[in-house]
Order: sequence, then C-alpha cells, then structure tokens
Amino acid sequence: MQRIPHQPRSDWQTQVESLGLTFHTIEGEIYWDESAHYRFTPSQIETLEQSTRALQQLCIEGAERAIREDWRARLCISEAAWKEIIASWERDDLSLYGRFDLMWDGTGNPKLLEYNADTPTGLLEAAVVQWQWLQQCHPDADQFNSIHEQLLSSWRAWPEPRIHFSAQRDAEEDWRTVIYLMDTCQQAGKQVSDLAIEELGWNPGLNRFVDADSEPVEMLFKLYPWEWMWSEPFANHLPGRCQSFIEPVWKMLWSNKAFLVLLWESFEGHPNLLRSSFTPDGLGASYAQKPLFGREGANVRLVDKGQMLESSDGPWRSQPMVYQALHPEVTFSGQHPVIGSWIIGGEAAGIGIREDHSRITANSSRFVPHLFR
Repeated sequence: MQRIPHQPRSDWQTQVESLGLTFHTIEGEIYWDESAHYRFTPSQIETLEQSTRALQQLCIEGAERAIREDWRARLCISEAAWKEIIASWERDDLSLYGRFDLMWDGTGNPKLLEYNADTPTGLLEAAVVQWQWLQQCHPDADQFNSIHEQLLSSWRAWPEPRIHFSAQRDAEEDWRTVIYLMDTCQQAGKQVSDLAIEELGWNPGLNRFVDADSEPVEMLFKLYPWEWMWSEPFANHLPGRCQSFIEPVWKMLWSNKAFLVLLWESFEGHPNLLRSSFTPDGLGASYAQKPLFGREGANVRLVDKGQMLESSDGPWRSQPMVYQALHPEVTFSGQHPVIGSWIIGGEAAGIGIREDHSRITANSSRFVPHLFR
C-alpha cells in the first residue's frame, strides 16, 4: 500500500460535476482530492475483500446473539424499536448496502473501526467518480470496485415495482447519494420517486405512509438514521410497518457502536477486531472514546498513554460511550487514511478511501482514489 502523488486533471471539477459530485469542494477546501492516490497490490486487495467478508459474517452471528441474549438495554434501544428489530430479523428483511470503516497500512490484518450500516455516504465517490478517474488517468490499472454493478443486481431482489427515496431537505451530500441510488434503481427496472423526509406523511384513512402528493409509499429508501426515525412525530405509526423501509430496521444493531463491544465479547482476539468495552478498563492508557450514535467523527476522543491526543466537538457528548483500543497510527505523507469497504447485497463490493491530517475522520475529510496493479 502506497500513497502516490498525482497531477490532477486540468478539468477535474467539470469531470466530477458531470457525474453528480457537486460537493467536490466544501467551504473552500477540496473534498475530492486527486492530487494523490493509493496503490495496492492484488494480494492486498484480496486481503481487504476477505476481511470484509469475514466481518460481515461476524456481524450476522453477532446480531443473532444480540437478539438471543436481549442486548436491548446495552444497545440503548427502545422496547418498541426492539420488537420491530426482532420481527425484521426473523423476516430476513432485505438490506441494500453498508460500509465497514477499516484501519490498515497494507500489512497484517485490517481492523474494524466501525460499521456504517444504516446511512453510509461516500457511495457516489466510491462507485462512479473514482472509476472515471481510473479510466481517464490509469486505464492500464484496476480498482477494487464492482459497487455499481452490484447495486443494479441487488435492486432486483425487491418485489415492489416502485420505490420512494428520501433524505433531509437541505442535506446536499445525502441527496447526491440518493439521486445516484435512484438512478441505479431505475436502471434495474423500478419506478422511482423522491421526497424529503420532512414530507413523509400518514394517511389514517389508508392506514399507511404517503408522500407529498398523498400517494401511498409501498417501499421507502431513507437516508435518515433509524434512531432519528423513532423520535419523529410519525414514530407511533412505525410498529408493524417497518418492513416498508430500506435500510431494514434490524440495521439498528450494526450501526450502533455498542455492537463493537458485542463483537469483541463474542469473537475476542479475532484478527479484524479491536478490543472494545463500555469502560476504558482493560484497554490500558490508549483508547478511542466514541458515542453510541455519533456521526461524522463528532465527539470522539483519542487518548494515548493517558494523554489526550485528539478530540472533536459535536452534539453527541451526552450520549453513552464505548471505548475501543487505539490503533497504532497509520500515516502516509502526513495523512491518516481510513478505508471504507462496501457491502452491497451482502457481498464485498469495493473500497473508497478518506484521509485527513487529523486521526479523526470527519465529514470534510478528503476522498482520495485508489488503484491496484
């Protein structure tokens, strides 16, 4: 694994905008960064693929244990949501996608930092934009990237002919992800419609959710966290109807950082896991502290040898915390990469890399393309 400096395309802004990546620059700072790329060997890509498959299987077995041993209280999930999770898991409600965030320097075993299983973004960049970059700049190389093809295949598993898509009204990055997913869904032969999550309504006469035009919502892809869904005014209508949403409600298990503790307790010493606990006891003097439902690197604290190494602000400081053994620093040219390994339709599908000067990956951390040869 190497980080290779690279001359950006002279018209890179125009190129990525043509694919829908309008947020390539955030508050004057580059987000899509092709001034470098990461190069892997085929055997390293095989390691990433195998590790992703192994982690997916661990999560399946971990979910079974969470339900069997009633981890509801430790996961801080309400009774109403827990009942729906169990029903959804037993129905085997379909899942479209998820993203493992991995720490790795190309040697040894990739380690799981967390599983963005409910509302992962960075999909357009990973599936399409970096593939365009590869074809234009390194057509002789390859890329771990079958995301687009696997999305097209996965959508066909849903029997509904029409699928609604939703995100928060003013969330540009989320909407760009949603628009891309709508396009793949349409290419797979479905009818698609969009609405802001704020427009999702309830029709008591029809006894079902409806869109802004009062049309019934048979199936809704929502780029909106399940834990927020249960806090909405319409939450009292969710029981018995959670099978109408993508991602499925059982994803509340995997997207919860307390699940990291369950994984460690279930598979202690697994080569792809970091020791995790509800207290820092047993982790020594070096650990990461993370809120259970935190997002975008907010309210994370990194402690090294008893000293505060880095911390981030955010709205989640009052949440319960989990503690994870601090991974040794991984840095290339002063940058700290995190590998996002995608699961599409239950299968490993490709990677995208975010990097930052900070060891805490945040919403503005740059996306850097990759290749292997």
